[in-house]
Amino acid sequence: MVVEREILPYLQWLFAGGADQFFGALPRYLLVGFALALAALVLGYLIAAARHGLLRGGDVVYTTLSRGVVELWQTSARRVWALATLAMKEAWRRRVLVALAVFFVILLFANWFLSTDHQEPGRLFISFVLTASTYLVLGVALLLSAFSLPTDFKTKTIYTVATKPVRAGEIILGRIVGFSLVGTLLLLAMAALSYVFVVRSLDHTHELSTSNLERVLDPRGELLGYRGQTSNSGDHRHEVELDAEGRGQALVMHGHSHAIVPDGDGYRVGSPEGFLRARAPYYGKLRFIDRQGVEKDSGISVGNEWAYRSFIDGNTQAAAIWTFDDVTEQRLVVDADDKQALPLALIVRVFRTHKGIIGRPITGSLQLRNPETGVASDPIPFSARDQQVDQQDIPRTLLDSETREPIDLIKDLVSSQGQLEVRVQCLERGQYYGFAQADCYLRLPDGSAELNLGKVFLSIWVQMVIVIAVGVTASTVVNGPVALFFTAAFILLGFFRQDFLDIATGNVYGGGPAESMLRIANQSNVMISLDPTPGAMLVQGFDKYLARPAMWAVAQVLPDFASFSTVSYAADGYLVPWDRVLQDLTVCLGYVIGAVVLGFFLLRTREVAR
Repeated sequence: MVVEREILPYLQWLFAGGADQFFGALPRYLLVGFALALAALVLGYLIAAARHGLLRGGDVVYTTLSRGVVELWQTSARRVWALATLAMKEAWRRRVLVALAVFFVILLFANWFLSTDHQEPGRLFISFVLTASTYLVLGVALLLSAFSLPTDFKTKTIYTVATKPVRAGEIILGRIVGFSLVGTLLLLAMAALSYVFVVRSLDHTHELSTSNLERVLDPRGELLGYRGQTSNSGDHRHEVELDAEGRGQALVMHGHSHAIVPDGDGYRVGSPEGFLRARAPYYGKLRFIDRQGVEKDSGISVGNEWAYRSFIDGNTQAAAIWTFDDVTEQRLVVDADDKQALPLALIVRVFRTHKGIIGRPITGSLQLRNPETGVASDPIPFSARDQQVDQQDIPRTLLDSETREPIDLIKDLVSSQGQLEVRVQCLERGQYYGFAQADCYLRLPDGSAELNLGKVFLSIWVQMVIVIAVGVTASTVVNGPVALFFTAAFILLGFFRQDFLDIATGNVYGGGPAESMLRIANQSNVMISLDPTPGAMLVQGFDKYLARPAMWAVAQVLPDFASFSTVSYAADGYLVPWDRVLQDLTVCLGYVIGAVVLGFFLLRTREVAR
């Protein structure tokens, strides 16, 4: 699971922000809103002064602003709901159910292109249905919101509404609420269809007969259990380990397993388990040790442009070390041997400098250590497969790495402050392990997979509402096609907001937009400084004092659509944190409030709304 941005507790995110932020989300929202309001006030005064003169222009601005505040304050929920009902009827007349029919057709033929013969078929199917739902719903929201008011102006039906005792803000809010309700119904239908599609597509079973099993005996010849393989189904088979009574679990293959129980003279293999999961991780803090044993904040680079993971080289002192807080007996679980164990999960990104034996995993070791006393357990060997979740139950009783005496995990390896270190090393020369902070965690009890899917669809709903709010606001002053392209550009920039912001703040190679165009024309390398010619200095000055500040200002109002998506959580089988859900809903509310206020004053400039 990739977690590039740490999810802060909701209240900290709202008021204080993270370590790299000066303000929380609410102070930033108020500052941006104040700056936009001030800019709009100055622009409005300049326009009014040009039309009516300096003094009269100020009076017009004051009157418009004071009346607008009063009208917004007197917004009626009853009138908003009446207008929302009209917006819903308008949406049904535009045959929005066609989008649901298209989604149904996509699911009908999806199995032609999606194969269960995949390393992680669950991830493939879940990400497919969630991504398809996102694009379809956002497309419907874009078309409904961009063409609604322009169509009413063109057909003059807006005059019928304007003659009623309604306010401009209620018209904007009513459209947003009505279209959002229509989109909500579409999303609920898509969620139900998606769940049925995924469950039915991935459902399968295997056959297991006694002829496919071999007996496992202890040194005294007593039966310990059985070992063997299931039949081939869905382009795969499972290794099987059963106890002496014939009960057990098929080993994980393609991201799932099966329960096995005796059934008459044979065995019954249950439905697949593990495709739909909601793992709840408890993360620690990561640091590295290089091959000389010196502590570092990051490992070494193997040449990947994406610097999310750092690497440690094998058969050296290099190690990745996670420090977990608040490790108590309550973190322990009961393992298969009915003994207490620490539930640990590890994801390794393997980088090979030579292939070795094809298909063979790379050997590593993990060690538990008390950061206060230095007491460490004997290294525990494991075999790492690239990007696979390796779940381990570390027994409570371990051996001391120096004295080889038994030690207790909680009493001896956890410090008085409740901290525990997990040290991971690669043992093979010429091979590398890559880690990020989220690649090692303590496993908490899984959450509800169905509720988790609901949270993902809620994040899609948030994106849809923001698109509707922006589209309705844009359609108050421009015609349908222009509003459509403006909103589409707004969404597109939102998906690449971080890249847009990096250019604005100078955190990327190649300079600003004007300098980049000059480099393209001259075919100049982005790593080489431009010659200090007058033309180059003029271009760089334009970027520094005009283009980049303008881009930074625009970035402050762009929604970060890339961060809204929680599809990867459900596809990878991880729980979407409630803090993340609350943050998304708060951002959505902020955009709706801003869109209603802006749309109110923009619509007031139209003759029909005066």
